[in-house]
Amino acid sequence: MNILDTMMTVLAIGIAMVSAGHALISKRDPKASIGWIAVCILIPFAGPFLYYLFGINRVRTRAQKLQRRSASLHAAEAISVQKQEIGPVIDADVKNENPELVHVSDVITDRPLVGGNLIEVLHNGEQAYPAMLAAIENARQSLFLATYIFEIDNTGRSFIDALSRAARRGVDVRVIIDGLSDMYHLPRAGRVLEKHNIPVARFLPPRLIPPTVTINLRNHRKILVADSEIGFTGGINISNTHLAERHENSDRVVDLHFRLKGPVVKQIEEVFLEDWGFLTGTYEGSSQGESVQKGSAACRVITEGPNEDLDKLVMILIGAVAAARTSVVIMTPYFIPPRGLLAALQAASLRGLRVSIILPAKNDSRLVHWATRNLLWELLERGVRVYYQPPPFVHTKLVIIDEHYLHIGTANIDPRSLRLNFELSVEVFDRPLVETLTAHVESVIQRSQPVTLEDLDGRPLPVRLRDSLAWLLSPYL
Repeated sequence: MNILDTMMTVLAIGIAMVSAGHALISKRDPKASIGWIAVCILIPFAGPFLYYLFGINRVRTRAQKLQRRSASLHAAEAISVQKQEIGPVIDADVKNENPELVHVSDVITDRPLVGGNLIEVLHNGEQAYPAMLAAIENARQSLFLATYIFEIDNTGRSFIDALSRAARRGVDVRVIIDGLSDMYHLPRAGRVLEKHNIPVARFLPPRLIPPTVTINLRNHRKILVADSEIGFTGGINISNTHLAERHENSDRVVDLHFRLKGPVVKQIEEVFLEDWGFLTGTYEGSSQGESVQKGSAACRVITEGPNEDLDKLVMILIGAVAAARTSVVIMTPYFIPPRGLLAALQAASLRGLRVSIILPAKNDSRLVHWATRNLLWELLERGVRVYYQPPPFVHTKLVIIDEHYLHIGTANIDPRSLRLNFELSVEVFDRPLVETLTAHVESVIQRSQPVTLEDLDGRPLPVRLRDSLAWLLSPYL
């Protein structure tokens, strides 16, 4: 071995040890830590480079700085909301009937549960887009839009035209687009928005100069807030694919979105403004006007992300399942739950609760679909009911507990949503809304295919090996 070979070997070992050591002390998940350590050591140079690209959380430091800048305003906002004449904060019956649920989220989120909200269900783009465009057209002061996907198709152009008209009439318009997703579609929405003089911020776009590669850390939130009074969130992006009634479109997606009115809209707006400050360095509080009661729902926003928000949603979901008394329903496109939530679902079923998981039979991520099939037996053998709803691909995200508690928003039940993405969920106490969505879920179950242990045991050996391999990769999907 010559001197150059020796130097390269020493360099490779040194880089591998440094990278593996960083993974050892910085990763919370032992499986992820072991996986990255193996990659760094066993694949010279390329392994540490992959860890640099995909394994390092570069958001936490910047997010913590943002958190310190915004902490005082966040607290002031919470106090302001609590002082409004809405209940005092929520109806006492909500706390008395659900003390465990309310207390867990009180402690974890540091946001108040506020009453007086109205939430309307919007099915697919056919209902969501007209409602969102109407809110944009009627806005007079501010419009804040965040989306993961913004395609410049017929739907995207209608939003850009409406936002451009709002900006020209003096409305404070701001748009956040995920920086990586913006690169997937041509023409790029960010550039089109800039051409229309609409302020836009890209969330952590990959760059070569200076190198800021944050491929795994994405902003998956979908937010529209108009004049601090009307808010929208849910699973729907801005794309023709969400026009589900166009049966000729083989890529059409079924989904739910939600229009919210009342005090919780201020919390959604606050999340947008925190993200805007994180990206631009300029943080401004939401409007100081009073929030008017619009309905009977008690709500609060839950944020999730690989920063100070890590594991908040998981802990709340585990607490909600543990506190359930009659039923648990989860509808999600991607289902690879952490072990704690998996155990909570098994325990709920063993306690005699009806636990139902509704998944799409057709999935746009084959790896996730295969990985999910590898773990379903753990639920089925404990009495959990699992259903595959028929095509087209269903992107809906719902968690329903008993007859009165609900989660809506952008988060899936998988490692990407629960550990890597920045997500927004809204927890809701509202019996009429839960009844409406429970009826929707029951109608879906009626046309869905139950999954049985016999189905899983009957998979051919190559299929079982494929599903198991996908499951091994699940922390990185």
